[in-house]
Amino acid sequence: MRDMAANRREDKLSYRDVRAASVALAAPLSAEDCQMQSMPDASPTKWHLAHTSWFFETFLLVPRLRNYRPFDPAYATLFNSYYVGIGERHARPERGLISRPSLDEILVYREHVDAAMDRLMTEGDPRSVPLIELGLHHEQQHQELILMDIQHAFSRNPAAPPYPLRPLRDLVEPGPAIWLDCPGGLHMIGHTDDGFAFDNEGPRHRYWLEPFAIADRLVTAGEFIAFIDDGGYRQPEYWLADGWAAREAGQWDAPLYWRRGPDGWNRFSLGGARTVVIDEPVLHLSYYEADAYARWAGCRLPTEYEWEVAVQLLPTRQVYDVAWQWTASPYSPYPGFEPAAGAVGEYNGKFMVNQMVLRGGSLATPAGHCRLSYRNFFPPHARWTFSSLRLARNMRGDAT
Repeated sequence: MRDMAANRREDKLSYRDVRAASVALAAPLSAEDCQMQSMPDASPTKWHLAHTSWFFETFLLVPRLRNYRPFDPAYATLFNSYYVGIGERHARPERGLISRPSLDEILVYREHVDAAMDRLMTEGDPRSVPLIELGLHHEQQHQELILMDIQHAFSRNPAAPPYPLRPLRDLVEPGPAIWLDCPGGLHMIGHTDDGFAFDNEGPRHRYWLEPFAIADRLVTAGEFIAFIDDGGYRQPEYWLADGWAAREAGQWDAPLYWRRGPDGWNRFSLGGARTVVIDEPVLHLSYYEADAYARWAGCRLPTEYEWEVAVQLLPTRQVYDVAWQWTASPYSPYPGFEPAAGAVGEYNGKFMVNQMVLRGGSLATPAGHCRLSYRNFFPPHARWTFSSLRLARNMRGDAT
C-alpha cells in the first residue's frame, strides 16, 4: 500500500499499522465487552472502531474517491461524534445502545474503508496527505480511549477482570523528587514546523515566564496517601469551589479505582486489581484533586508554558510514558489561532472553553504519538484518564 500520510515526518506512521493496532486492541475482547458503555463520557470499543473508520470515509472517501459508495448510509449518523457541520449525531450517552450493527459488521466496515483508502492513496493526490495524517493521529487518540473506556467498564465488574492483552509495565522510578530551577524569561511556545501537529499546538509564539521551580518527577501514590490520611478530601480549604462540589457529588475520598482494604490500599488497573505501590505515580486524578493536593503540599500546578519550557530545558523524568499531567492552564487558543475551514475545523477549536490542559503522555498512549507541544485537554472533573500531576512552585522570594 502506498503510504502517503507518512512522508512528512521522521517517525513515519503507516496507515496499515495504525489501523491494525486498533483491531489488535479489540482482539482479546468479546463482542459483549465491545458493546459496553459504562458511563456517558466513555464509548464502546465497537463504536471507536466504527468512528475512526467513519472519519476516513466522511472526510476523504466520500468527497475525494471517484465512484465511492458508503458502506451503509445509516453510519453517517450512528458514528458521527460531534461534527455538527456533517449532520445528525447519535446521542453520546446512548452509544452503548447501538447493538446493531454487530462487531463483525463493524470489522467488515473497516475492511471496506481500508480497501477504498488503498485506492485513494494509490491515486497519489497530494491534497489528501494532511487529512490522511490527521486521520491516523485521530485514530491513535481513540486507541488510548479504547483502553481508558474498557478499564472503566471492567472496573464496574465485581470480578475485576483484567484486560487480557496490555502487559503491565513497572511504573516505579525510585528516589526523592528533585526540584529544578528555571530562571524564566522570554520563550517560544508551540509546535515548530517539523512534522505533524494538531492545529491547537500553534501558532508558535513568544511567552514571558517568571522564574519558577518544578519537580523532576510525578507525585507518587505514597505521597498522595499522606494527603488522604491528613484529611485532604475532607478539608474544603484546599479545594476550588467547583472541585468541592464535584467531590461531594461523587463522594470522592481517594483517586478513581482506589479501594481501602484490610491490608491497605488497592487499585483497579488494566491488569486487574492490584496493591497500590507507594513509589509508583498516583494515577486517575481529576484536575480538582491534583490542584487540591498541590495546595496541601504548599505548591501549585505548573502552567502548560512552564511545563513545556521545563521539559525542553531541564532533566525532567516521567514525561511521556507514565501519565498525562494536569496543568494550571485553561484550554484556550494560542494568539493567532484559526481553525481549519469546514467541518474538520471542529476537531479542536470549539472545545476551547471549560477544559484544562494536560501535557506529556501516558502508559496507554501509542508509541511515537507524543511530542513537546502536544496539548491534551479534558474537563476538570474527568478521572478515568491516565492522569497525574507534577508539582511546581514560585522561586523563593517571588510573589505567590
